Amino acid sequence: MSDRLEDEQIKRIIEAALLATDEPLAVDRLVKLFARGELEVEQARTRIREALKIIETDAMNHGYELKRVASGYRFQVRQELSRWVSRLWDEKPPRYSRALLETLALIAYKQPVTRGDIEQVRGVSVSQNIMRTLLERGWIRVIGQREVPGRPAMYGTTRAFLDYFNLKSLDQLPPLAEIRELMETLAVEETPPIAEPARLHTEEAEGEGEQTPEESAAGEKQRAEVVPLPTAPITSL
Repeated sequence: MSDRLEDEQIKRIIEAALLATDEPLAVDRLVKLFARGELEVEQARTRIREALKIIETDAMNHGYELKRVASGYRFQVRQELSRWVSRLWDEKPPRYSRALLETLALIAYKQPVTRGDIEQVRGVSVSQNIMRTLLERGWIRVIGQREVPGRPAMYGTTRAFLDYFNLKSLDQLPPLAEIRELMETLAVEETPPIAEPARLHTEEAEGEGEQTPEESAAGEKQRAEVVPLPTAPITSL
């Protein structure tokens, strides 16, 4: 008696796996769900991709979707519904300084780059706290060292960066001009909430070394310009 699975059962197994995990699953990982004999080896990836297409189609009339990002496939709430679903949680989306987002954008669009490259484009120094925040978030990583005196580290973006922003590859990044336009639209001047002293400290620290002498002379009015990041995908259903 054959242990091979029917298409409907394969689809249900994949759906269950996607719901059970909190990270995207690549086809190679989905293949490992099946024991020897349950799928024909030479057809395993083909049948899994076919099941994924059916799952994607089935989800079209639901409040969630099957999304392919750099690390694989995941279920997530549709973006147009996120403002309602986000009310399930009290915490607000993270906010980061304009300097941090400009730094991240330059790394994404011009990688590999060094801190010196970023400073040359922005015209101001880059705070070590900004680089540390991006590294801790897992959005950037050191991908080598430039063969010049001092051998400065060169930075590039990660799969985690692509996953967070719903991208399959860097080719899907919008034109840099649109990113600058978006930051101008979203930018607000405000002090982070008193209830979040740790974030207040971070925002103030990120601003250190980010101003030219002329901006420093302007005083407090030039401080704490922050923008909200796009809402992250909600992957738990």
